[in-house]
Amino acid sequence: MAKKDPYAALRIKEFNIFLTLRFALVFAWSMQFIIIEWQVYSITKDPLSLGIIGLMEIIPALTMALFAGHIVDQREKRNLLAVCLALFSLISLGLFLLTWPKIVANWSTNTILYAIYALVFFGGFLRAFFGPTIFSLVALIVPKKIYPNAATWSSSTWQMASVLGPATAGVLISVIGVHWSLCFVFGLVIFALITLTQIKKKPILNPKIGEPVMQSLKEGLSFVFKTKAILGALTLDMIAVLFGGAIALLPIFAQDILKVGSEGFGVLRAAPAVGAFLTMLITAYIPISKNAGMKLLAAVFGFGVCIIVFGLSSVFWISVLALFFSGVTDGVSMVIRQTILQIKTPDHMRGRVASVNSMFVGSSNELGAFESGVTAKLMGTVTAVVFGGTMTIITALTTGIVSPSFRKLDLTKDLEAHEKAA
Repeated sequence: MAKKDPYAALRIKEFNIFLTLRFALVFAWSMQFIIIEWQVYSITKDPLSLGIIGLMEIIPALTMALFAGHIVDQREKRNLLAVCLALFSLISLGLFLLTWPKIVANWSTNTILYAIYALVFFGGFLRAFFGPTIFSLVALIVPKKIYPNAATWSSSTWQMASVLGPATAGVLISVIGVHWSLCFVFGLVIFALITLTQIKKKPILNPKIGEPVMQSLKEGLSFVFKTKAILGALTLDMIAVLFGGAIALLPIFAQDILKVGSEGFGVLRAAPAVGAFLTMLITAYIPISKNAGMKLLAAVFGFGVCIIVFGLSSVFWISVLALFFSGVTDGVSMVIRQTILQIKTPDHMRGRVASVNSMFVGSSNELGAFESGVTAKLMGTVTAVVFGGTMTIITALTTGIVSPSFRKLDLTKDLEAHEKAA
């Protein structure tokens, strides 16, 4: 087989524009979420309020996910993403105004809190569209034979933005405050919207334009549940993320347990993304498609161990290392999952399959945040994190025992066949 070009996707100009856009979007989104978490916990000092943030986002995201996938498959992707970015800018502007003393000086704490929750709720609807639209758009920018390489660079860009976003949020909260930090987020969203104009409109490849909604949704769900590799990877990752949602409790660790302030909070929040980002850079040179099932199970097991170590640690640098290696294991999981999705999904179903992915994995982040908030309220913060890590380990072990076919999953032949077909 010909030697792989690790920079194949980066040689396409429009793909580089796409990466710039995605970086700005994820950077802004991750910054905004961190700033909201900090502000809400500063107002309430209640762990449950952090869980409610996740709940407010997951309800609309789950409700709209399948319908969003149908709409994405029926619409032109570039313009649809532009609409989503424009609406996201309104949310960012709203949060900026909600933290302006001149506007909310006479508002009660509950009124401000409920207004923040309302905007997060609105953002959940948008999130249902972002994932499927971006997943479908990148497949229209690069040739099929370099889908895996494009997926690696796209995921790496996502992780790099996730590294810098939280760290920048922590620094800016300390330097310029919550209010002007949100103004910076608003500026990033506008920049992303302007960058998008440099990408040309794309053709709609769906042969079933105008297909009834329910029939379209049924077809998408049926495809995912019949494709065992996709279903297994999504289910395993969903359960792991659901019970490993310790990230949602980081404001508590930063303020009350490790006592490291907003700067330390930014470092803690960025540590997993640093690990995942470095892992995905390595996989651009060293593919991990061989024995993918066992590698995915090992990664989820390791993730659970890291979460337990983090929960038990009272030393800042140990906590940072534990979160870093949780990111390393999560990066392996993400690359394998994205590779499976890219090579197993037909072009005309990408929106719907990506929507199911967002339901399984993306929304489980918010549901995991809610689960962590509730368990922290009931059993204490440290116990809740250790419980979540333990459940993640049990999930990996159980999946490996009861599903030998998933244990033996190997993507090498699939990738070779996909490249020949392209």
